[in-house]
Amino acid sequence: MICPFCGANKDKVIDSRASEGGRVIRRRRACLACGKRFTTYERIEQAARLAVVKKDGSREPFDPQKVLKGVMAAFGKRPVPEAVKHQLVDEVEEEIHREFDREAPTQEIGLRVMKRLREIDDVAYLRYASEYHQFKNAGEVLQELEELQARPREVKSQRALFGEDAPKTDDPG
Repeated sequence: MICPFCGANKDKVIDSRASEGGRVIRRRRACLACGKRFTTYERIEQAARLAVVKKDGSREPFDPQKVLKGVMAAFGKRPVPEAVKHQLVDEVEEEIHREFDREAPTQEIGLRVMKRLREIDDVAYLRYASEYHQFKNAGEVLQELEELQARPREVKSQRALFGEDAPKTDDPG
């Protein structure tokens, strides 16, 4: 590693530890030339670039910063810590890379963001949903709000009672 202080290429690792849930390795290093300490991070590089298929059929590289920009706009000045916003984007990015090989539709990304926003903050969810669904009038917003109030909140550690995650049985009765 090249020292950011003196430019020498002689250092030793003092400490290494996992960070960000094991997705990153943080290393404290000491430059052998000038004696100053600095930190480096190792992350897994996504081997294949994931393309996003937009509504008009065009494609562009997946950019988590664009997702973050939408999330930040949805939260606005809501009292939500920055770490929560970044974690939301990290979770969506990880899920998209895990489920899609080369291309992911923007609709899928948007649905995953909305699901997580709903768990965190109803107002941010509505802001994002209004852009995502392109509501045409107040009636459509009101309908979404009524659906939001009617649906129970999901609990992360709880399995779904009905749906994809529900256990399947062969017993007809």
